[in-house]
Amino acid sequence: MRPRITIDGHNLALDQGTGVATYARNLSFRLGAMGAEVGVLYGTRASPSRNKLIREIAFFDNRVGEPSTLLRWLRNTRRTTLGSFGEYATEVPITGNVISTTFDSRMPHFDHLWNLENGFTQAANHFKWFKNRLKVRLPRAPEVMHWTYPLPMLMPGIKNIYTLHDLVPLRLPYTTLDHKRRYLRLNKLIAQKADHIITVSEASRRDIINLLGADPDKVTNTYQAVDLPRKFTDKPLDEARDEITGSFGLEWKKYFLFFGAIEPKKNVGRMIEAFLASGSDLPLVIVGKQAWKSEEELKLLFDDHIRYQVQEGSVLRTKRKIILLDYAPFRLLISLIRGAKAALFPSLYEGFGLPALEAMKLGTPVMTSNTSSLPEVVGEAAITVDPYDVRAMVEAIRALDRDADLRGWLEGAGPKRAALFNNEAYERKLSEVYARVGVDLSRPPVAEAAPALAAE
Repeated sequence: MRPRITIDGHNLALDQGTGVATYARNLSFRLGAMGAEVGVLYGTRASPSRNKLIREIAFFDNRVGEPSTLLRWLRNTRRTTLGSFGEYATEVPITGNVISTTFDSRMPHFDHLWNLENGFTQAANHFKWFKNRLKVRLPRAPEVMHWTYPLPMLMPGIKNIYTLHDLVPLRLPYTTLDHKRRYLRLNKLIAQKADHIITVSEASRRDIINLLGADPDKVTNTYQAVDLPRKFTDKPLDEARDEITGSFGLEWKKYFLFFGAIEPKKNVGRMIEAFLASGSDLPLVIVGKQAWKSEEELKLLFDDHIRYQVQEGSVLRTKRKIILLDYAPFRLLISLIRGAKAALFPSLYEGFGLPALEAMKLGTPVMTSNTSSLPEVVGEAAITVDPYDVRAMVEAIRALDRDADLRGWLEGAGPKRAALFNNEAYERKLSEVYARVGVDLSRPPVAEAAPALAAE
C-alpha cells in the first residue's frame, strides 16, 4: 500500500503563481514520483455541497451561487463557536465533467483533492482569537500532513511536517505587511510542536534555529529542485526569437531582465538606479506584479524628468530605457529569460532564490546578491554583489553588458550549477525527512509522475 501524504494548497490557487506555489507544486509531483498517494487540501470560498458536480464546478469557479445570508451566518457562527473541536474538509471529485485544460499547467499532482471552505482564513482567525492551531480532519486521514507554509493548522493524530521557507518578516520586518507579533508567536509554536521542519537553505535553517529556538535535530534543509518543462526550455531558438520579437518588440540578447514581484524585498528601486547609471544602451525589462510599496520601488521611473524612459504594457513602438510588464504567460517568460543578455536579481533577502537558479539553468548570465541564501545557491556561477551598494551593481551591469568572455563563461557555468539541484537529489533529502517520521518513501514507484511545472 502506498503511503498517504497530504499537502496544503494555500499557495496553489488557480489564479496565482508564486515561488511558494512552485515549491508546493513541485513537491506534489516529487511525492507522486516517489510512490506516495498524494492528497491536496485547498481552502477556497466554495461552500460544501452534497452535489458532486457542484463541488467539482466550484473548485474551478466558486461563482456557483452563495448560500442564503441566514444559512451562511448560521454556518459561520457554528464554525467560530465550535472551532476548538476542529473542522472537516470535503472531497472535491475531479471526474472530467468540467473541462479544465486551461488549468493544467497550474494543477499539482494529486490522487485526492479536498476543500475546507475559506479554510486558511478560518485558521488565521482561529489563531488570532485562540492562539492555537485549527484542527482539520479528513474522512480518511493520511500518514503525514505536510504544510508547505507556516499555517496555523494541524491534522490531529498523525505526523505534521511544516516547510518554513524563510523568516523575512523577522529579518527584514519593514519589507512585509505581516503582523509581526502574531507571526513570531505562530512560528515559535510551529518550531516547538511540529514533528519536523523542512527549509530550503542553510541560511534559513540557521534563522529558524537562532530566532525561533527550534531543535536543530528537527530542522532539515532539503533545498529545492529546479524543474522546468522541456517543451518550453528546448523550444527551437528561431521560435523563441519570434515570440519575444512578436510579443514584446525585443531583440534576442539585447535587453536585461528582472522577473518577480515588485516589492521592497526584491530591491527593484536600487536595481533601476544602478541600471540607469550604468549607461547601457539596452532596455531593462521588468516582469512582475506591482505589490506592496511598489510605487516606492518604481518612483525613480515616474519623476517628470525621466518619465519618457518608461514604457508600460506589451505594445512597444519607441526606443525606451525601462519596460514594465505586469505579466507574461509562462511559456513566453521562459523565452524572455532565454533571450535576455543577463538576468538581474539583487534581492535583499531570499530563502532560496529560485528565479536566479532558473535563469542559470537556461544559460542566462545572472547578477544577484551576496546575502542570505543566494551565495550558497548560485555558488561561483553568477556575479554576486552587495545589494545595498548601488555602485557595485553599476559595475556588475557594465561588466555583463560589455564583457563577452564573462558572459560566455557564465552561460556555461550556470547550467552546471543548476544541475546540482535536480529531482533525484531533492527526492533523496525528502525521503530522509519522511523516514524520520516513520514513512518509507524509498520503495521504487510503480510509475513516474509527470514533471513539475514551475510557477510564473
